[in-house]
Amino acid sequence: MTSAETAERIAAPFPSAEPTPAGSEWWRTAVIYQIYPRSFADASGDGIGDLPGITSRLDDLQSLGIDAIWLSPFQRSPQKDAGYDVSDYCDVDPLFGTLGDFDDMLAAAHARGIRVIVDLVPNHSSDQHEWFQEALAAAPGSAERARYMFRDGKGERGELPPNNWESVFGGPAWTRVVEADGAPGQWYLHLFDSSQPDFDWSNEVVRDEFRRVLRFWLDRGVDGFRVDVAHGLMKAEGLPDYIPDPEAGSMGGEEENVPYWGQDAVHEVYRDWRKILEEYPGDRALAAEAWLPTAERTAEWVRPDEMHQAFNFPYLQTEWDAADLRAVIDLSLRAFPGVGAPSTWVLSNHDVVRHATRLALTAENPQGHGIGPDSPGQPIPEVGRARARAATTLMLALPGSAYLYQGEELGLPEVIDIPGEARQDPTWFRTNGERYGRDGCRVPLPWSAEGPAYGFNDSGASWLPQPAEWAELARDAQRGVAGSTLELYRTLLAERRARSLGAGSLEWLEGYGVDAVAFRNGNVTVVANTGSRPVALPSGIVIASSGPVTDVIPADTAVWVADPR
Repeated sequence: MTSAETAERIAAPFPSAEPTPAGSEWWRTAVIYQIYPRSFADASGDGIGDLPGITSRLDDLQSLGIDAIWLSPFQRSPQKDAGYDVSDYCDVDPLFGTLGDFDDMLAAAHARGIRVIVDLVPNHSSDQHEWFQEALAAAPGSAERARYMFRDGKGERGELPPNNWESVFGGPAWTRVVEADGAPGQWYLHLFDSSQPDFDWSNEVVRDEFRRVLRFWLDRGVDGFRVDVAHGLMKAEGLPDYIPDPEAGSMGGEEENVPYWGQDAVHEVYRDWRKILEEYPGDRALAAEAWLPTAERTAEWVRPDEMHQAFNFPYLQTEWDAADLRAVIDLSLRAFPGVGAPSTWVLSNHDVVRHATRLALTAENPQGHGIGPDSPGQPIPEVGRARARAATTLMLALPGSAYLYQGEELGLPEVIDIPGEARQDPTWFRTNGERYGRDGCRVPLPWSAEGPAYGFNDSGASWLPQPAEWAELARDAQRGVAGSTLELYRTLLAERRARSLGAGSLEWLEGYGVDAVAFRNGNVTVVANTGSRPVALPSGIVIASSGPVTDVIPADTAVWVADPR
């Protein structure tokens, strides 16, 4: 293929340049599958997943029935935080391949009718980014330092940090640098690891750079961006002291008025980005990772001139309780359409305990803390498995767009018993093992019951250890097996598409008891039983069920029932 043909291929919008009528854009109803590249599929055999590995498994994703994939970061990075510490936003890290590998993957996905969303990390860079290295070499007050959040310290000699903020990963959010003359100098802000300095988004130079980054990937043909820490970027004027609630999630999803989350000025950034995406054909989309206390607050990120989607974390954080589920669904369906955007639904991702485990926990487990062998409230596996299947059956019937996290279609639970010496999450190290962090949801996937690394690669290497029970959950052990979690997902996605449930509307139903979530969407009646007593099965044809049903729906089970033909 000539260079001209390659350029034409990667720049071509998907599926066409024809404008889509307002209200029918693909992202409004899409099922989007999150790929965590280092744990998805490894073509090189080095124990870390890569872009050719993703390309090799696209047929499996097409067979699953998803509409788009979202790739967690694959850009150049020292990998101190598994790629969320970017040193070059416009290149592929050699761990994952090359830009040519990315172009091949993108073209292969588009050929299968699968759109591609890439992760963008604008709150912070790696400390190995060229800009930060220039800042360290420059003097206080320089243009180089102005691209990051450098501040003088407090105390007689600046020996105290500028404020009392804590890192999301534990410990202080400030690190002091040594100046060129060897003397202790200024401090820089890092809301995450010390290797992830925060940009100063009040600086127009920073904004210009990310405009360039957006266009780089849009020109290659990507269909959109998932924006990491989209509620961050801007900090409150004066950087006031703040002590977070120790029981709240680490990303601020349960607290109001946090001086480094959800500042009004951040919306200016996304209005600017929206204009850039609208320069391109093909309904390119922005999706916000915004941890906010309520659905109404989250909806502010998807006003008509800002982002297209925002993750519905209040839904993800809801317990397996009918009243709570009805309340958050009702609130979401009111809040999001009120700003011209559909609701999104999500149960798992790379930062939270997998819902096949989380829904069976019996003790508080704040987001980001993780779970390990010494954590309180250990789950009962069979309860978690049943609730996860039921929760997904409920979620995929809701109108709007849904996000799936790799491996949930196999029923993968959180891996709890990872040895301390094998853990890699910065949270584990920054808290001296007090928090287990997120490794348990990031263990490489099992593709085959037999063979090295359960088919993750041909060498048997794996950057995190895979548990023995992965064999029975492997994709080839579930493919075509009636009642398997994989086949449940395939059925749900096929029926969701065929019956246009994503574009439908919800009508609540009464008469199923206080422990049931019951509604109609189109010609489908959906009932989820979150209680311990059976619930009556609606009349009609059962087209999907998370577990066996007779004339009643057992505990921790959900069904889709279609009207008789």
